[in-house]
Parts: sequence; C-alpha cells; structure tokens
Amino acid sequence: MKTSVTKAIALVAAVTMAPALARAQEVSAELIAKARQEGKVVYYTDLIVDQIVRPLVAGFEAKYGVKVEYARGDSQGNLLKLMGEQQAGSMQADVFAMTSGLKPLLEAKAVMKLDLEGAKALPADFKDPNGYWIAANYYVMTAAVNTDLVPEKDRPKTYDDLLDKKWADKIVWKPNDTSGAPGFIGHVLRVMGEEKGMDYLGKLKEQRIKSVSASARAVLDQVIAGEYPIVLQIFNHHAALSARKGAPVQWLKLEPVMVQTELHAITAAAPHPNAAKLFVEYLISKEGQLIFQKADYFPTRSDVPASMPELAPSTGGFKAVVMSPEDIARDYEKWAAIYMQMFR
Repeated sequence: MKTSVTKAIALVAAVTMAPALARAQEVSAELIAKARQEGKVVYYTDLIVDQIVRPLVAGFEAKYGVKVEYARGDSQGNLLKLMGEQQAGSMQADVFAMTSGLKPLLEAKAVMKLDLEGAKALPADFKDPNGYWIAANYYVMTAAVNTDLVPEKDRPKTYDDLLDKKWADKIVWKPNDTSGAPGFIGHVLRVMGEEKGMDYLGKLKEQRIKSVSASARAVLDQVIAGEYPIVLQIFNHHAALSARKGAPVQWLKLEPVMVQTELHAITAAAPHPNAAKLFVEYLISKEGQLIFQKADYFPTRSDVPASMPELAPSTGGFKAVVMSPEDIARDYEKWAAIYMQMFR
C-alpha cells in the first residue's frame, strides 16, 4: 500500500506527466460497431443528473448513436440494486458509478475486468492496478465555515484548531458514508497513524459534534443558512460554487486534505458489454473529461485541468492524500464502528 506521503506526491506530480498522457485513445471501429448493434447502455450512477449525467449522455449519444438509460441513486442504493440483480441472476445494469461499496460486488464476482485504451491516460491513483475500475473524476473533501459566524482570524487552519473549546457544540457532519463522519475518521487515522489518530478522535469527541442525516450538500446548506458555524467532510467545490454566488461560506485547507475517487466499473453480466465499454472509454476520453471540467467536477486526466484550479491539490498548492476504493473497502466498517462507539 502506498504511504500517505507517496500518494500526496503522486497526485501533485501527475500534472508533470501530461505530455506523455495527453494522447487521446483510439477506440476501435469494431467496438463502435458492436456497441451500435447492442443499441444501448444502462448506467447506474450517483453523479448529479442535471449537472453532469445529462451532458455526458448527450455527448455520448451524439457521438456514437448509442442510447444511454440511466438511474440515479446514492452509492449504497446502487450497491443494493446491483447485489439484488446479481443474486437474482438478472443483471440490468451495464455500467455503475459509486464512491464506496465496491468490495461486496467484487466478492460476488459481479464486476468485469477492464481493458481500456483510455486507462493509459490516467495517473496511477485513478485506476485499479487489478483492472476492475477507473476513476473519471475525483472529489476534494474538506471542512468549511459560515463566514458570517466565524471571523477570518478564528477560522481553523489545522486539525488541532478544531479541538478549541470554543467550537464545542458548533461543528456538524453527516453520520454515514465517506462524505461524512466515517470518511473523516478514516482520513485522520491514515494521516496521523492509529495511536495518534485515536488520541485525536478522543479529544474531538469532547466537542460534541452534531450529526445530521442528509447529503453532504444538504448539510453544507445548513451551515450556509447559519444553523452551524463549521461542517466537516464536505466537497470543497460545493463551498466554492456557493461562495461565488454570494453565500457566506469558505472551505478550509486543513492539510493534508482527503481526495476520494468516483469509480466507474462494468458489471460482469452486463447485457450490453460492448456499449458499456464504449461508454466508459468516452468518460475518460479527453472529450468526456472536458464535460466533467465544464460541469465543475475534477477530471482525472492530467491533460484536462480543473475548471477552478485553485481547488485541486496539484494546481492549488496544497497537500492531499488519496483514499482509494481499496482503502475504503478494507477499513470502512472499522471507521463506521468508531463513529458509533465514540460520537453517536
């Protein structure tokens, strides 16, 4: 397993690889023909429909003439649907996207091994060395503050600053998922190590953090509305986009920040395997990555920068640690148990 320092360096160094990775992949005429014969691809995704799914679908359908049927749900909802279809022997999905939940699908042999030309253009942190997934985008997870409630001089600059007694009963997070308490706990343990990390979490417990069962975006909205001064483990681009519209919010560079990948994979029993492969190739092509960029998502190709470069570690000048799907699959239950034992 890579060390945190190595992963932080790898993420920053990826931009220097752009010349070698900039070559767009060529999908074969044979794959395109087979995909068109299949006629469609079924896509289960947790990405936001209006912001990114519809533009991706429109671009793919216009380019290849293959229809995309999509269903949107969170990672856990997608996992339950996929596992149910696998167990029933009636898989409907061809491609799926999620931030967590890969492990049970791999154990159930529900995921196809990939052989994608476009994967060559992705840095190592954004593709599975075993070949089961690729990342078409990633997220930067941070804390944020309501700028009306927290003066600039008081805004936390380090993780230790969150332990100040003045923040007792004033911090909020969501209780589940990696975009919530378990993800923050896991990041602390990775960055600080088990012993120091658990000591830190014991002190953080004294802050009596509030838990709100909602999406990370919805919890951030409550902070923007003034219900809480500080939120942990939100997407920094959500805060930045709201701030651009005049909202009283600022994301915090508590280094190193956590980077999480959005994985895409193909089901082992995909009804339309060629259309599925063509669709995933499109997502990581330069054309597809520019759609992610335009929608203010972080593209994973080194030759397609973020639309807001100050928000990305490699161009924003701050340290980051990548949390891979394997890291999450291995340790998520442990992080969730720590939350239940210490913070609930």
